[in-house]
Amino acid sequence: MRGGFRPLFTRVRGRCVIGTSTWINLTTHSCSSPRPMAQPVLAAKTRSPERQRTHGRITGRRGGGATGVEALKLSPPPGVPKEVQVSFVLWLTAVAAGVLETIIRVIDASLISLASGSGGEADVTGVVIRVIVYTVAVYIIAQMRLGKRWARITLAVLLGVIGTLSLVIDPVSWLAGANSLREVFTQADLLFFIIAPIRAVHLVAVISALVFMFLPASNNYFRAARSATRRTLG
Repeated sequence: MRGGFRPLFTRVRGRCVIGTSTWINLTTHSCSSPRPMAQPVLAAKTRSPERQRTHGRITGRRGGGATGVEALKLSPPPGVPKEVQVSFVLWLTAVAAGVLETIIRVIDASLISLASGSGGEADVTGVVIRVIVYTVAVYIIAQMRLGKRWARITLAVLLGVIGTLSLVIDPVSWLAGANSLREVFTQADLLFFIIAPIRAVHLVAVISALVFMFLPASNNYFRAARSATRRTLG
């Protein structure tokens, strides 16, 4: 064509050229407008709300379960059975009783030290160890409520068995030494009458938490959480 105008499509040896792009028509060798290439559609991988809640309880991510400080809230996350929630509260009660007993003993030791003129210094090392133990215990209790099987076993062995023995070993040893229950009250001091009810609450809370943690509904919950973990990792 003349007059300075060029055709939109230009045939070059069976090719149809537009600017810098080239399309080859292998059948008719004719120029035609290019067809837009179909873009692949990527289907979003989504989970149902129930699977999101289960996945969140297992992984601890937002959108499906408790995370961080939320795991320590007294209100149960979605899907946690009543038996597991009761066990959770009872374990926290046992820890609170232990903390309260530690505080009372530290105050008593400080008062005795002040009275004896030794400066009133408490056993700092023992207090630090107890703080670490109670902090770790609270974390394990929170993981138990989220359905972690290892947390349930750890609570049963450490707090359930070893912790219970530590609570009853002194009274049992004292009674085994040919002492009577009457002497307990006749020789007891003020500290005994303060500590004894706290230890009783501690012991009852531990035993009750163990029972609720292994009820049939609790067992089903931990089995379902374990199966969901395997599906997620697999």
